[in-house]
Amino acid sequence: MCGIVAYIGTKPAKPILLEGLKRLEYRGYDSAGVAVLDGDLSVARAVGRVSVLEDKLQQAGGFGGTLGIAHTRWATHGSVTEQNAHPHRDDRSGIALVHNGTIENYASLRKYLEGKGHTFHSETDTEVLAMLIGELFDPERGIDLEKAVQAALKEISGAYAIAVICEQEPDTLVVARKGSPLIVGVGNGEYIVGSDAAAIIAHTAQAITLDDYNVVKVTRDGFRTSNLDNVSLDAKIQQLEIDLEEIELGTYSHYMQKEIFEQPASIRNTLRGRLDLSEGRVVLGGVSNFAKELIKSRRIILAAQGTALHAGMIGEYMIEELAKIPAECEFASEFRYRNPIIEEGTVVVAVSQSGETIDTLYALQEAKDRGALTLGVVNVVGSTIARETDAGVYLRVGPEIGVASTKAFTGQVAVLAMLSLFLARRRFMSPDASTRLLKELNLIPEKIEQILTQDATIKAITQKYINRENWLFLGRGVNYPTAMEGALKLKEISYIHAEGMPAAEMKHGPIALITDGMPVVVIANRGAQYEKVLSNIEEVRSRGGHVIAIANEGDDRIGSIAEDVIYVPETAEPLSPMLTVIPLQMMAYHAAVLRGHDVDKPRNLAKSVTVE
Repeated sequence: MCGIVAYIGTKPAKPILLEGLKRLEYRGYDSAGVAVLDGDLSVARAVGRVSVLEDKLQQAGGFGGTLGIAHTRWATHGSVTEQNAHPHRDDRSGIALVHNGTIENYASLRKYLEGKGHTFHSETDTEVLAMLIGELFDPERGIDLEKAVQAALKEISGAYAIAVICEQEPDTLVVARKGSPLIVGVGNGEYIVGSDAAAIIAHTAQAITLDDYNVVKVTRDGFRTSNLDNVSLDAKIQQLEIDLEEIELGTYSHYMQKEIFEQPASIRNTLRGRLDLSEGRVVLGGVSNFAKELIKSRRIILAAQGTALHAGMIGEYMIEELAKIPAECEFASEFRYRNPIIEEGTVVVAVSQSGETIDTLYALQEAKDRGALTLGVVNVVGSTIARETDAGVYLRVGPEIGVASTKAFTGQVAVLAMLSLFLARRRFMSPDASTRLLKELNLIPEKIEQILTQDATIKAITQKYINRENWLFLGRGVNYPTAMEGALKLKEISYIHAEGMPAAEMKHGPIALITDGMPVVVIANRGAQYEKVLSNIEEVRSRGGHVIAIANEGDDRIGSIAEDVIYVPETAEPLSPMLTVIPLQMMAYHAAVLRGHDVDKPRNLAKSVTVE
C-alpha cells in the first residue's frame, strides 16, 4: 500500500525523493506528491504516475531544499483527486505531513478541529492529523514539532506511518509508526526514510526499523528515538539484507516475469542448508528452540490473506498428511473477529511475504493474547510479524517487487513443506520415508527449470483464450488451493473474471456457468484422485468447455480429452503445487501482457496491505 520517502541531509532533496517514489511504485498507488522545505514550504501533488508529478515539478521550478517528504497514495478516505493526494498541510503553522494507514477516529477529531476554527480542503483522514499537529504545535510554550507529534498521536486511533516537516523548524524531520512499516536509513551526514528498504537502498544499507509507538526526531547532526511519552529509547542500526541489483529489472520486461523465472534460484535459497539428506531430517534453526512444543502440539492454525492464504491451505494438507497434526487455514481478517478458540497445545502460523500484512499481524496478536505459540513464515527480515512471533522461518527468496506474488508463493509452500517434514520426522515418519520426500523437495528447482522452457508454448495456449472473460480453475486435494491461486493470478493482472474451486464442487452449482468455449483450467497431475479428475474433465467437455490441463509428463491419456495440455514433471503429490502453479503464473502473465495491461502496476492493488 502507499509509499513514504523522506530526506534530510546536504544534497538536493527533490531528486532523491522522486527516485525513492519510483522504487516504491510497485506497492500500488493512484496519486503522488512531494513537499520540500527551503525557507518556505513548497508542495506539489498530482493524480497518476510519479512521472506526472515529475513533469509538474520540472514545469514549476524551485523545490531546491535539502529537507523534504514524498508519498504515493492509494485512496482510502476520499476519491482520487489532487486535493486528496499527500502531502497534506495544516492551515496555521507551515506543517506538512505524509501518512500511510488509517485514522479511525478522524471524523470526531475533524469536528473538534473545525470547532477550533480550522478549515479543511480534502476528504482525507490524513489532513485531520496534520491539522491536529498544527493545533498542538506551540513553540512559545515549549511544544516543538517532536512534542506536537507525540501529543497528537496519543489522540489517534488506528494505524499510521508518518513523516512531518515544519517551516518553523527548517532543520527537523519527525517520523513515527504504529502498525504500518517505516525505516530510517542512516547515511554519511544524511538520513533517508522509507516505508520499505527499496526506497533507501541506493543511498545506504544501514537503517533503524521503527517499532510501534516509536517517534524519531531527525536532524542533520543525528537522531533521537522516543515513545509517545517522550521517553528516550535505544535504537539499533541494522544492515539491510537487500542488494540494489536485486530490485533492478535487468533484461526482463516486467518484475513479475523476472520473479517467475527466478524461482529455481529462489527455492534453492529457501532450501539451502536446511535439508539433511543423510539423516532424513530438516534443519530449521528458527524454530529449533521450540521443537518440543511443536512436536507436542495438538492443533496448528495457519493465518494468512491472498496468495499467502493459498500457500497456507496447501500447508494445512501437508501438515495433516505428513505430520499427522490437525491443521486448519484461516482468513486472518476473520480470525481476530470471531472469538477463535485457542486451547493448550495450539500453534498459530502467520504466513506473509512482507511480514507487514495488517490483517495477519492482528490475527497473530490475537493468538498471542490467547496463549498460542506463534510462528512466522515471512520473507522480509526484521519485519513486524518476524519480530512479534515466538519463532519462525524466513523464505529467503529475495525481494519480490511484482504486485502479483509468484516466488514468494513457492517459497512459502517450500517452507511449509519443510516445517511439515520437520514435525513428521520427529513424530511418526521413518527415516527412509522422510529421505525420499526430502530428495524430491531438493529436485523441485531443477523441475521448475524444465517447466520454464515451455514459455512460448504456454503463451500460445493463453493467446487462444484471452478474449474470454470468464475462466474456471479446478483442482483436487493439495492442488485445490493451487487452482485458487491460478484464478487469483489471472484476476489480479489480466482483469479476467476467474474462479478457483475443488473440482468436485463444480457439480454443486458452478457447472451452470460453463458455456461453449469457456476456458477451464484443470490441474490433472497423477495422484490419488487422478481418475476422478478425468471424470470432471469429461463433465466440462460435455457442456462445451475447453479444457486446459496441467498434467504430468508421460501422461498419454490426458491429450485425448483436453483441448490443450501443459506438461510438468512428476513429483511427490504433497510437493506438486510448487510445479503445477508455474504454468498458471505464466498464463496469467501472458494474458495480462497480451491484453495490454501494466503487469507490475495492476489497478486498485497494492503489494503490501497495511490497512484493514
